[in-house]
Amino acid sequence: MSDLLEHEDEIRASITEFTSKIGNFPHHEELTDSIWSLFRLHQLKGSYSDARLMTTTTKEIRKTLQVFGRYKDRRKVCVFGSARTPETHIDYIMAEELAREACRLGLMVITGGGGGIMEACNKGSEANMSFGLNINLPFEQSANPYIASSPKLINYHYFFTRKLAFIRESDATVLFPGGYGTHDEGFENLTLTQTGRCAPRPVVMIASPDSTYWTSWVDYVEKELLHRELISPDDLHLFKIVNSVEDALKEITQFYAVYHSIRYLPNYSVIRLEHPLSQEVLEELNDTFSGLLINDGTFKQLSADDIPEDSHLHPEKPRLVFPFNKREYGTLHRLIRRINTV
Repeated sequence: MSDLLEHEDEIRASITEFTSKIGNFPHHEELTDSIWSLFRLHQLKGSYSDARLMTTTTKEIRKTLQVFGRYKDRRKVCVFGSARTPETHIDYIMAEELAREACRLGLMVITGGGGGIMEACNKGSEANMSFGLNINLPFEQSANPYIASSPKLINYHYFFTRKLAFIRESDATVLFPGGYGTHDEGFENLTLTQTGRCAPRPVVMIASPDSTYWTSWVDYVEKELLHRELISPDDLHLFKIVNSVEDALKEITQFYAVYHSIRYLPNYSVIRLEHPLSQEVLEELNDTFSGLLINDGTFKQLSADDIPEDSHLHPEKPRLVFPFNKREYGTLHRLIRRINTV
């Protein structure tokens, strides 16, 4: 490794010269960093499986970006649930309806590409409105017939690249009853939003009105996590339990009624809005949500031009700017829901 580091500047210059000859890449410095990192990884002289890990991971991320690239401006909802749910089950029927109504609202649908709840959602989706992120397993999981021949089907070897794609490429999460995998995805969604490692999103847990699946889960969370002070009370605002497709979609669409997106900058955070807030609402936010602020800061409404670091993204949208403590993400969700009721 030391030999490589001794010649870093020379190697980087060679990489830059090489890449400039084969194409005009928009992010040249990042490309150079990527190739340099691969050089350093391979110098570790690991096993074949180490090299395969690097190669497969890079290919799967490239394929993900390629498939989703043309749909960046479309809202998408990822749906999780059991692969073993039969088509006669109420959960299957509700999942099919959820996908159909989501597409009618302009939402694209992302599933795991397999059977059960995943199949129901791909079946219910309009043509060319759903994706399948299939995982290669020695049993149970093969692409369902409603996504198998689609160019929007991606087959993954690694769970972690697949899970990255689910979060990175979607704007909302819906969880139907399922097994370990469903809970894995659900808790990962909650962990990432709780820690600010992904943007705020609606996480909706849905089951039929007579089901105790999610109410029992909440009982566990409140008794074993909240009462032991392993999570905070506001962390319960990171998800919503519903018993109908209508309520699930209402939670998703309402979440983006006024709130558009967020960006965490070093000294303050920026919420982009679909339309301006009144002075009265702004004063209410400063009064009710002052606990989110640091350094005696306030919530201010500005234009994109007032924030050079963010002005290139959605420049037409007004901004709510505030010095966020970057701890209370459950309270941040409450703030977003208050904004959306304006």
